[in-house]
Amino acid sequence: MSRHEEIKKELYENTLSGRAPVTEKLTQEGIDLGMDPLEILFQALIPALQEVGRLFEVGEYFVPEMMISAKAMQRAMAILQPILGDTGVEPVGKVLMLTVKGDVHDIGKNLCIIMLEGAGFEVIDMGVNVSPERLLDAVIEHQPQLVGFSAFLTTTMPYFKTNIEALEDAGLRDKVKVMVGGAPITKEYAMSVGADGFGPDASQSVKLAKQLMVDMGYEIDQDGEGESAMRAAVDAVQDLMSKADEEHVSG
Repeated sequence: MSRHEEIKKELYENTLSGRAPVTEKLTQEGIDLGMDPLEILFQALIPALQEVGRLFEVGEYFVPEMMISAKAMQRAMAILQPILGDTGVEPVGKVLMLTVKGDVHDIGKNLCIIMLEGAGFEVIDMGVNVSPERLLDAVIEHQPQLVGFSAFLTTTMPYFKTNIEALEDAGLRDKVKVMVGGAPITKEYAMSVGADGFGPDASQSVKLAKQLMVDMGYEIDQDGEGESAMRAAVDAVQDLMSKADEEHVSG
């Protein structure tokens, strides 16, 4: 068995068992040896997550196992993402991404970032628990066309409106389009707080971002190979997240 085949086999096994550091190391080794990132993605990582989903459905895996496998996949994608998204062209736009104040959940936001960067956007990730004051400073510093707010907790959802009002008070609202998302968010809620768009999942965040850029007068290219590949990867992770959310609600 060649080392390439060994790496794919080991990546599958370690993603399945959620060994994130090993998965990350194997992914980097594969790239260093000249492996095609699409081969790593479609012949090792995604099949592993699909098997995780099957094991969950038959009762052999539970939410914690799903979460650590998803995190292992994300560590690998952090290496593959710049390669898949490297088109050699100027960014199609700049997006400022954050999880609102009081909320430290970032899986959904990070998946959106993977997709957006794969689609050619330059993304500034502000992280979690971001205050309105930090938001304003970042908008002034980076001058993005788009800003994205994420919230997982219902108690932090009101910060969408707080952030938008802060942008208005600072005279910055008309300079950016605001998109929002998160597990408890609906399109109706997003519109009620004054957002320009709502992304129900990471894959849709790219479609939304591109549409908002078009609305602002920019010309946007269609999907590329890297973006399609990352959409497949993100969909695999999100499938596990959906299963986890369903278990949390039913439990």
